Amino acid sequence: MVKRVYFLAHGGMVQGWLIYHVARLLYFTRGRAAEHKLTGWVRNTDNNKVEGEAQGAEDALSKFLKEVDKGPRGSQVVKLDKEDRNVVEGEEGFEIRR
Repeated sequence: MVKRVYFLAHGGMVQGWLIYHVARLLYFTRGRAAEHKLTGWVRNTDNNKVEGEAQGAEDALSKFLKEVDKGPRGSQVVKLDKEDRNVVEGEEGFEIRR
């Protein structure tokens, strides 16, 4: 079953560098989405969080969200909010939005 989820990652400091953490989490998220063959998007928010929507097989989404919740090595995700969304038909790829 295909599912779509909105996510918002609240990060912590990485050796005192919040902006570094956000950029790292952004690219980490895109990489994990590609590994799990998910579609969707990810971007930085104005308040230094990372948000996005991911779509794909339910089991792949579950694994992806667990990895995003853990974050890349050396980073810290304090909280990961999730909310189901409507599936977007015909979507291709997983992009970083500005």
